[in-house]
Amino acid sequence: MADYTPAQLRAVFALAEGLNVVATELGRSLRKKLKAAPRRRGGTLRPGVETPLWNALVEGVRPFLHRRGEKALLARELGLDRSRVSQFFVTRRAMPDAERALELLVWLARRRKRE
Repeated sequence: MADYTPAQLRAVFALAEGLNVVATELGRSLRKKLKAAPRRRGGTLRPGVETPLWNALVEGVRPFLHRRGEKALLARELGLDRSRVSQFFVTRRAMPDAERALELLVWLARRRKRE
């Protein structure tokens, strides 16, 4: 009698078990989709999980771009369009070339020194 489960709870347990199976399968399929694709040698990097240094730089620069006109000033200093700077730091769809990334590091160091 210790193993007795009321009929209403058996239905709930069956539903919970089914939901558990579905959740497990969804998790597996999501992990497969989110798994980073192997990089081709010499391939172009895109901002994302596989670019942790760029992500850290973006997080360091973003607080300095809140005031009106800051993105435009940065774009002028880097020799880019303002929309390109927005792609770097707002939509995170692009990354600069190596020279501009180094210029950006210098810009960030100067800004931090001022504060």
